[in-house]
Amino acid sequence: MTTAEMNPAAAEELAGRLFGYMSGMLVSSSIYLGDQLGLYRAMAGAGRLTSEQVASRAGLSERWVREWLSQQAAAGLISYQGGQFELSPEGAMALADESTGASMIGFFSFLPALSAITEGLPECFRTGLGRKYDAHGHVMAAAMQRASAPSVGVLTDAAIPALDGVSAKLEAGAKVADIGCGAGGRLIALAARYPKSQFHGYDISEVALGIAREATAAAGVPNLSYHNPDNDPLPADASFDLVMFGDVVHDLAFPDAVLGAVRRALKPDGTMLVIDIAAGESLEENLQSPIAAMMFGMSQAICLSSSLSEPGGAGIGTLGLSPSRLRGLAENAGFTRFRRTDVVDPINAYYEIRP
Repeated sequence: MTTAEMNPAAAEELAGRLFGYMSGMLVSSSIYLGDQLGLYRAMAGAGRLTSEQVASRAGLSERWVREWLSQQAAAGLISYQGGQFELSPEGAMALADESTGASMIGFFSFLPALSAITEGLPECFRTGLGRKYDAHGHVMAAAMQRASAPSVGVLTDAAIPALDGVSAKLEAGAKVADIGCGAGGRLIALAARYPKSQFHGYDISEVALGIAREATAAAGVPNLSYHNPDNDPLPADASFDLVMFGDVVHDLAFPDAVLGAVRRALKPDGTMLVIDIAAGESLEENLQSPIAAMMFGMSQAICLSSSLSEPGGAGIGTLGLSPSRLRGLAENAGFTRFRRTDVVDPINAYYEIRP
């Protein structure tokens, strides 16, 4: 394209967009630092503070803290007035308190792992093969756990009650499997709430299973055990009352085989709960999502990589599991009833699927 053909307004708009992404990268890095150094926690609920006070509360160098505070104020994440900085109650909820569903800080713990993953992506593009989760190490497994923690409350308080008859079964004593359980956050919460039920976590990531076993021991829940399906597969004995997936089906290399195994493991009146990204039926629909750029970015770094980690993998990707595609996979596996529940979640859809 020659200079004469270039649209100056479009070029200016693009430059502004690119500077915005550069700014976002650096702000994200500072958010990660604030979390790692305990700066948000030092400010939470403390009102207005000088940089000296923040540094003292966090046990850090004032000059470095002052630069961090200035950057956070410029990003609009904290306020500044008259030589004092403040983290609002809303900011504290999102950045310092991981006990609420509004917490966002866990997502920024991906940053070190994503940097390392990006270095290896050119080889994936050349060969067509992705990487298994364990290739990303402990940092990724721990980040996955933190990022998914706020959704546990939605599972226990909304998703489980929305399933026909499942709460009563869990209260009485049911057998439950979580496929792709990761570091075990969902299962630990459920096992503590339903002590008469038996819970089983399945994951091919030994790193995640190691974290899960340690967390389970610390939580003191005896009705929970873990399995690696590579050597301890889901039994085909129709003994499970509930089998669930939490943002996992789109990561699977062979989802048809896994859903088939679930169908054989479920009782005739059992339930499969699939929690997955609320994807549209087309790229045009997905591009309307305000978080589409983030989701496609996560996909090429993590989810698509996992789904292509085996030759012939499905390659679904983060936004690839549309309702119709999931329904087709479920029907091919022998399920006959498919319902999207009315659980409200800004990212995920919740599907009740039954034999």
